[in-house]
Amino acid sequence: MQKLKILLTIPNFDTAGSGKALLNIATRLDPTRFDVQIMCKHSKGDFFKVVEASGLKVHVVDYETPMRPIGKALLGVWSVSRKLKRINPDIIHSFHYSSDYSEALAARFSGIKFIYTKKNMNWGGPSKNSWFLRTLLANHICVQNTDMFAFFEGFSKSKFTLLPRGVNTIEFTSNDRSKSEICQKLELSDNFRYVICVANLVPVKGVETLIEAFNISNADGWHLLIVGDNNSEYGSHIKGLVKQKGMTGKVTFTGKTPLVKDYLEVSELFVLPTKNEGRREGSPVSLLEAMSMGLYVLGSKIPGIKDQLSNFPELMFEAGNVQELSGKMEMVFNLSQMELKTWSAKLTEHVLNNYSIEKEVLIHEDIYRKVNGG
Repeated sequence: MQKLKILLTIPNFDTAGSGKALLNIATRLDPTRFDVQIMCKHSKGDFFKVVEASGLKVHVVDYETPMRPIGKALLGVWSVSRKLKRINPDIIHSFHYSSDYSEALAARFSGIKFIYTKKNMNWGGPSKNSWFLRTLLANHICVQNTDMFAFFEGFSKSKFTLLPRGVNTIEFTSNDRSKSEICQKLELSDNFRYVICVANLVPVKGVETLIEAFNISNADGWHLLIVGDNNSEYGSHIKGLVKQKGMTGKVTFTGKTPLVKDYLEVSELFVLPTKNEGRREGSPVSLLEAMSMGLYVLGSKIPGIKDQLSNFPELMFEAGNVQELSGKMEMVFNLSQMELKTWSAKLTEHVLNNYSIEKEVLIHEDIYRKVNGG
């Protein structure tokens, strides 16, 4: 049987979250059926070294073309199409988050089938026409949550597949390690119980809602961990808010760290307070990782999160609603250890049954065969 040659594309591996999602798929596709290769625009970023170490062939090609002025744009797209033709995959699958359609056009020029994954809730405004053209040129679109289908009215439903993110449930499993030992490693006190939020600090993540809710909660004995890159204007604002409210001793900012699993291991409650505006969430893997680890979770009632917690509506709150989130957090603070363990088992089972990385990979394989006519 001849293998299908799949070229997975992403602009860069600077943002390890998106790059890791791509690599999780690339390294798990059936090697007896698929020849998987990767293409990105440059080799910067620490995670690029991880990609190289995977053994997969990596092409470094600047494959995006500015689409104005149109004459110069078409020449640029044609040049990219010749580079794609030399690689000559059967299918190009783009993991690009943006509305760029030059890649799809270059694939068309080279006669290569093109798929993209819709990763966020951006659609209207200045980028609407670009999203329309990217969709029109694509042979298939992978949609990460059910709310996204509303963007594509007028297109054939057969052109779309719901493909939410999956989580490595083997990696993200609680190992019941000594809390004291992990806290010592992380330089945290093991006298606290921990609430955690894992998110790079950008405005859409709504972390100020969590901080304000935690501040007005009866949270005696609890401490808040903010895990993620805070080297930004918004990060400075959030740290200033903590200081302003006199919460310095109640909140720890870890910054960007490879030790996310360790921080989850010592925590009991995970909160994702993303706002219901802008790009929002596609299918937030951090929430799935927390559930897989057995944490109780709370998430704002927005696209993506609504799908993941559809079986547990009581775990959602209105985005930006400080009072509602505070009330739900206090409810968790008052649960017994037995009640927390019961929730832990339910949420872990939910991820295993619906959001495993193995399930995500199988859907990818089905899409590739379908697009190739198999």
